[in-house]
Amino acid sequence: MDALILAGGENKRMPFTKGFLKVNGKKIIESNIELLNGMFNRIIISTNNPELYFYLGVLLVGDVLKHKGPMTGIFSALMFPDVSEVFVTACDMPFINVILAKYMIDRWDNRWDAMVPVFERKPQPLLGVYSKRIAEKMGESIRNGRRSLRDFLKGINVLYILEEEVRSIDREGRSFVNINTLEDIHREGGRICSV
Repeated sequence: MDALILAGGENKRMPFTKGFLKVNGKKIIESNIELLNGMFNRIIISTNNPELYFYLGVLLVGDVLKHKGPMTGIFSALMFPDVSEVFVTACDMPFINVILAKYMIDRWDNRWDAMVPVFERKPQPLLGVYSKRIAEKMGESIRNGRRSLRDFLKGINVLYILEEEVRSIDREGRSFVNINTLEDIHREGGRICSV
């Protein structure tokens, strides 16, 4: 299994690249690569600005469709010939629980199209596993303007990690925190600083 970090966002609500925000003195994207390294065959970053990420020494993939959004990033990675499934996370998620990630990997079974944890009674599709077998259907959905991952999940065979299971590992759901605005940074009590 490969890991995919989504870094293709447009940063409309932030004056700098979100993955380069620092938590405990280290860029989020660097911390996430460290966390995922060794757990997966390789790490892929989905980005349309590869020049920002060359220094990380990981595989980079740009959008193969012009439509933006996380589903396009996932689809683009699944289009690699030797990718069979990807564990997906995002560059602006600084608190991913490594035990939860390992638990999900251990639960993965090729019978499923995707695996997604549930928190606060909602699927959390930006921390999940997606199989190559859904690539064609995902591409069709994107091209038809249906780019909501949560909606897409309703039409495929998904293993949901129940909220009780998630909370037994990550009680407060910190793994699903993402930093989209300056207010999000302030809400985290100064643990995050800009580049």
